[in-house]
Order: sequence, then structure tokens, then C-alpha cells
Amino acid sequence: MASSDASASTSQFAAIGLDLGGSSIKYGLIGTDGKLVEETFSQATTPEGAHPDDVAQVMARIISQLQQLTGDELADIPVGITVPGIVIDGVVHSAANIDKAWVGLDATAKFSALLGREVSVLNDADAAGVAEVYAGAGAVNGQPIKGSTMLLTLGTGIGSAFFRDGVLFPNVEFGHLEIDGFNAESKAAARVMREENLTWEQYIARLQRYLSHVEFLCSPDLIIIGGAISEDHEKFLPQLDLRAKIVPAKFNNAAGVLGAAQRALHPGD
Repeated sequence: MASSDASASTSQFAAIGLDLGGSSIKYGLIGTDGKLVEETFSQATTPEGAHPDDVAQVMARIISQLQQLTGDELADIPVGITVPGIVIDGVVHSAANIDKAWVGLDATAKFSALLGREVSVLNDADAAGVAEVYAGAGAVNGQPIKGSTMLLTLGTGIGSAFFRDGVLFPNVEFGHLEIDGFNAESKAAARVMREENLTWEQYIARLQRYLSHVEFLCSPDLIIIGGAISEDHEKFLPQLDLRAKIVPAKFNNAAGVLGAAQRALHPGD
């Protein structure tokens, strides 16, 4: 099996990132400089039901398409794959919007065999966090900032990732905290603003309640807010009152792809 050491290949590409979601698989290559190669960033439709075997077939086709696009065999290029679920040592322990056949699956072993290359598998929010902490809003001069950093993605639900001095604590589920008798994401995810026709003022009040509780539990030094709503960060981030510094994410749709590829290059981090 190919080594994940980029120096083993003469390719200008270092790793492939595949970000699995319930409706689409986003993908792309990162170069030897660690940056996303923009022209390779795209997406494919997730097969109906998202069974692991069907997903593997689509991912194999994606790699073939990347080979055709770049004119590179990508033979020594490792792959990082995100999964919307808890992932421990490559084994998937929960599944959100994908087939329950993922639960209990050693995804690292299965996809390494089916794709014929080294594969790293991690939770999708963790991957987005890796991208932000190593190359985005949580990095300074290409290095993770010191202290505790939390990424929260506000969308259909609330995804979360937590780091200490750049070290990931995988599979934290701060979106499912119970606050005032409710699952937090049922009140503070971005989708509820649309579904309940909330004003910015109303939504900010809910977000303040949620973030204040999260801050009380783990005292982060930096909170990074991702998800599509972060594009409107000037409308709500300045209104939040927290001890932690709070900033918008640098990468949005591409974060999972970038983080997955970075983890493929450095699987032990």
C-alpha cells in the first residue's frame, strides 16, 4: 500500500479529500503546499441510501475523474474521508443521514482495500476543525494557536470540534447538549431561524444562551463559527457577549475536504 509521505511521490498533489454528506460528496486535492487546488474542488451526488459499498463506488469514480482532470496517476496519494458520525480508530459508531450499515464498520480498512490506497477516516465536523485550526481562523503563521479552540458549524444541526494547542479531541457532540430541557441544536441551529421565522435579535438571544453554556462547560479561548450562516457574521457575532474570542470560519463548503486531506497526510495528529 502506498505511503502517505508526500516525499515518496513526485506529484505536485499531496492528498485527496472526500467529504461525505447525506446529499453530496464534496471532493478535491491539496497540493504539496497544503492548500486546496481550487480547480479540483467539486461535488458528486451521494448515492441513494448512502450504503458504504455504493459510496465506495462513487468515490472510486471521483478518484478516476481527478486522475483524468489532472493528468496525474495519483498513485501515491492518500485519501481522507469524512463521515457524518462518530469515528473511533477508523470504526464508525453512529450514522446521521447515511445507511445504518456504517455503524460498526471498520471504514478505514474497508475503504483502503476498495480504493487501493491509504485511507484516513474521521468525523465531518472534526475534519472542518482540522482545516480551520491548521490553515484557517485558528492558525497564526501556519501554526495552530495556543490554548483551547472550538469550531461550531451552524446549519441543519450543530457540528462541533475541540482542540487544545492544535491537538484534536475527536467526536465531541456539543450540538446535542440539553439546555433548558431541549436538545441544543433544535433551538440554536441555523435552520431554526428560517423554520421559525426568527428575527436576528431572536436568534442571537438563543445563540447567546447556547454559547454561554458551552463556554461554562469547557472555557475555550477561541470559538470559530462555521456553516453558511457565518457569511453573515457581521450581523450576529458582534452582538454576542462571551469571554472567548469569537470569529467566523475561513473555509465553508471546502472545510471538510481540506481537513480530510490534511488528516490523510498526518494521520497520527
